[in-house]
Amino acid sequence: MSATAEKATVDQVTLTIEKGVATVVIDRQHVLNAVDGTAQARLNGIWDQLEANPDVRAVVITGAGTRAFCVGADMSSSAVDKTGLQYWAGLDPNGFGGLSLRTSLDIPVIARVNGYALGGGMEIVLGADIVIAADTARFGLTEPRVGRLALDGGIHQLVRRIPYTQAMGLLLTGRKAAAAEMQSMGLVNEVVPAEELDAAVQRWLDQILACAPTSVRAVKQMVTQTAHLTAAEARGFRLPALMAALDSEDSAEGVRAFQEKRPPVWPGH
Repeated sequence: MSATAEKATVDQVTLTIEKGVATVVIDRQHVLNAVDGTAQARLNGIWDQLEANPDVRAVVITGAGTRAFCVGADMSSSAVDKTGLQYWAGLDPNGFGGLSLRTSLDIPVIARVNGYALGGGMEIVLGADIVIAADTARFGLTEPRVGRLALDGGIHQLVRRIPYTQAMGLLLTGRKAAAAEMQSMGLVNEVVPAEELDAAVQRWLDQILACAPTSVRAVKQMVTQTAHLTAAEARGFRLPALMAALDSEDSAEGVRAFQEKRPPVWPGH
C-alpha cells in the first residue's frame, strides 16, 4: 500500500482510498469474514462516507485472506442474538453489508470474490455492479441449510439477475456453485486463476477510470433510480447526475479529445 493512501481500520473492516479508487476489505478471517452487528454498522458508515466523496470513482470490495470473500452473518454463538422473526423485523434498509439493497451509491462497485461468497456474502455480490472471481470461489444462498432465509435482497435480487430456473435451482437447494457456473448464469463477469485476480480487477478498474467520471456516475444513478420505470419513462427522468453529466466539462473534453485524436484528460482528475 502506498504511503499516500488514505486508510482507516475499525472493527476489522478496512477502507483505503488511493488515486480515486476505494478498497473495502472485510477482515474477520477467524469466521471466514462473516459480518456481525459491529461490522455491519462499520460497512454502512463506509458507504455513507464514499457517497459523500466526489473524488472516489470506483470501489472494490473483497474479503481478507484466500479462503473467503464473506460467508454472511456471523453465526457463532456470541453473535447470534435474534430469532428469525426478530432479524426480519429489524432489517437494514440498505441490505446486507449496507450494500445489497443500497440505491444511493452512484459509484461503480466491483466485487473481488476471492473465496466463499455465501449467504449475506452472496447478497453483497448481488449489490455489486461488476463481479470478478477466482476460479476457486464458491457462491450460494445457503440460509435454508440452517433454517434461515436470504432476507437482505438475496431471494428477490437473484431471480431478477439470472434466469428463473437457475435462480430457483440455487434458492431451493441452498447449494454452493462454482465461479464458472455462476459466470455461465450471467452473474459473474470474469473468472481467473486466483493468482491473477488482482490483475483482472485492475483491468476492469482501468477501463472504468478511462471513462468520464460524470458519465459513469450518471449511468449508475440512472440504472439504480429508474428500475421501476419503463425504458421510455426512464429516458425522460431528470436525475441530478444525468443533468450534471450533460452540462459538464467532461462532456466538452470528451468531444475535443475525440476530434484531436488523443486520450481525454478529465477535468479535476
